[in-house]
Amino acid sequence: MMFVRAVEPRRTAARRLRLRLASHRELRRTLRARASPAAITSVSPPRALHYRVTTDASLAALLENRPRGAGAAAALHHRPGRDAAGVARGAGARVPRRPRFTYWQEWVRTLAVPADWQDAVIRAAITLKLCTYEDTGAVLAALTTSIPEAANSARNWDYRYCWLRDSYFVIQTLNRLGATRTMEAYLHFIDHIIAASNGRQRCSRCTASPAIRAPRRGSSPALTGYRGMGPVRFGNLAAEQVQHDVYGSVILGGHAVVLRRAAGALRRPDPARAAVPARQTRGGDLRGTGRRVRGNFAASCSATRSPRRISWAGCDRLGRIARRVGDDIAARDWSARASYMRQEILTGAWSEERQAFTSAFGNRDLDATALLLPELGLLPATDPRFLKTLERIERGAARRRPAVPLQTRRRLSDAPENAFTICAFWYVNALAAAGRVDEARERFTRLLARRNPLGLLSEDIQPASGELWGNFPQTYSMVGVIGSALRLSRSWEEIV
Repeated sequence: MMFVRAVEPRRTAARRLRLRLASHRELRRTLRARASPAAITSVSPPRALHYRVTTDASLAALLENRPRGAGAAAALHHRPGRDAAGVARGAGARVPRRPRFTYWQEWVRTLAVPADWQDAVIRAAITLKLCTYEDTGAVLAALTTSIPEAANSARNWDYRYCWLRDSYFVIQTLNRLGATRTMEAYLHFIDHIIAASNGRQRCSRCTASPAIRAPRRGSSPALTGYRGMGPVRFGNLAAEQVQHDVYGSVILGGHAVVLRRAAGALRRPDPARAAVPARQTRGGDLRGTGRRVRGNFAASCSATRSPRRISWAGCDRLGRIARRVGDDIAARDWSARASYMRQEILTGAWSEERQAFTSAFGNRDLDATALLLPELGLLPATDPRFLKTLERIERGAARRRPAVPLQTRRRLSDAPENAFTICAFWYVNALAAAGRVDEARERFTRLLARRNPLGLLSEDIQPASGELWGNFPQTYSMVGVIGSALRLSRSWEEIV
């Protein structure tokens, strides 16, 4: 295996190109390095593991950390072993630019890009593609670990994995965008995860390969962390949490593919059929955690609405799939289950006192996931109960954070310092569904202004300064960019 890094100058001033070789997670133990006429060879004590860096830059300048000439590009090839087989020094080491550009240009041409906000959508789509582990098709939540959600909060986690609970939103976005190959690869990954689970629902967080066991959670004492805000973690406790809405999310994604026959429909939703009834009859009906639970406990067992609405959606979509493939008995069975769950949710989660849908049966907490109720099909956006819920959420968020309404965590009562970016996109979509399209477009434009110069978003935003916090780039946030742009864009006919 070989890593290639191409360094291209953005400014004309001289710059230092620093190469620091270190062993595994212990960055304090710098490797011994020596230069040869063609490469830098390092030795990792005490096992004498050899690494070789071949570059067309000055080897002495790299080792001595000397400034390099203005405008000088460089390419570095890092690989294990002593030999430089297949790697030539000089122009041959340079990563060819034109084939890379051609590949992405051709890939973008296959996308159903909306008429408005094309640059933002293309950048977000490329980011999703680059966050896909090509070997398995898994879409990683982020490519970094341990960047805190807020300054000195100690809420810094390892997000270099795939969360199946987000699968519906990712698949739906890829489907609407026309990125069918990426979507198919992701669905194959999910299929392998379900097959390997043997009916046990422990798939809230998965590694990039179904065959690889998730690493045990830990941290590296040698690393100080982002801006000194450690610890730096590896692994994630979500792998051990039981979250009962996972299969509902997977079924929602499968339903989107069934409707798109050209992409290869899921003809047998057998894993879901085997798992969901078991969960419905064990200890009540699909009770589990509807939010990310952090700390030293694995999961919450309150009757939260979030897993129930996803589980309802799963049963509802299984009924539709069964009808589509001509299985009338299964269609009646799943539809009856969905009807019972829908009535229970709309009755139990509604608070007459708050005049809103709350986060759990019988409590008063507002929850930003209520904004997804029309999108899931639980009730229309014109329903008076949803409109009242939207109004209550707006008032609560504006009271806490008037500069950036609705950029909040899912649980609005938690009142975090920073804003959960995806909630802002949920709000934009809810406004559009409720008929407030002009307001939705204005708020979406303001959200896009929060992106960094490369058009990327992280998990969280500091409302006052607009500073990005949390792991980066956050694919969930990039999915929000694409989904809202597709919903709010004018048609091509309107522009022409």
